[in-house]
Amino acid sequence: MDLLAADTGMGAVTLRVADLDRMIGYYREGVGLSLLSNEGGVAVLGRGTTPIVVLEHAPSMRHAGAHEAGLFHTAILFDTKADLAAALYSVATKYPQTFTGSADHLVSNAFYFTDPEGNGVELYWDRDRTEWSWTHGMVDMATIALDPNEFLREHLTQDALDGAGARPGRVGHVHLSVGDVAGAKEFYVDKLGFATTAGWGEALFVSAGGYHHHMAMNTWNSRGAGRRRLALGLGLVRIEVPGADDLGALIARMHDTGVQTADDGRTVAFEDPWANRIEVTAPDRG
Repeated sequence: MDLLAADTGMGAVTLRVADLDRMIGYYREGVGLSLLSNEGGVAVLGRGTTPIVVLEHAPSMRHAGAHEAGLFHTAILFDTKADLAAALYSVATKYPQTFTGSADHLVSNAFYFTDPEGNGVELYWDRDRTEWSWTHGMVDMATIALDPNEFLREHLTQDALDGAGARPGRVGHVHLSVGDVAGAKEFYVDKLGFATTAGWGEALFVSAGGYHHHMAMNTWNSRGAGRRRLALGLGLVRIEVPGADDLGALIARMHDTGVQTADDGRTVAFEDPWANRIEVTAPDRG
């Protein structure tokens, strides 16, 4: 009861954006997501029928400062290397200036971008869990050079390009910028109920059910940051637990640890110490 359910996963990430059309174009034409809906200044994009990014038009807001807490990146998980290669090819050819790097992390292959309004994006594929290594309960991860051009030569297929937006994909993890790692551990592990899976100095990785990480928090650009002001960028992180009982256990745990929550009968919402808003849902509730 002190841990999130093993089948916990991440839902769509909401971003507040200044230029809605430009951002729809990036995630649709570049990353290769499908536009699932676009009404009232809110656009939902995803793969298949799974929402991945929700864009909320907020033209009156300003961008956050470079060293404030908030989103480090939204990580989109692809089922196959071919699907990842198709997304990589699309965004790298249509928005080449947004590419920021790539790495083999032992558990995954990852390619990194920054969208037109400064939000980090990771596109990645996981190796099978049987290939992951664990040492004293911590997953072995590294940052090894990964050549994007070689990856495309080996894995890009026309079939994956043709069916990009309709093929499976989802938010695999969300990485946040926070003010301090100890505070992040106290909130996301001791209160929310994730388990620690790795720690790299100024970064913490946490998960449910033995995944390498569903969330991560670092202070690389934000050490000492306080609570966020209302600004463009991260609006909402969604976590999905398997059932109503799991959500009930979470509510009780948050209450017992002094975290204020709002419950509308369908979702439970709260903020972390840096005012990053989290919503947790269960499919059979409400």
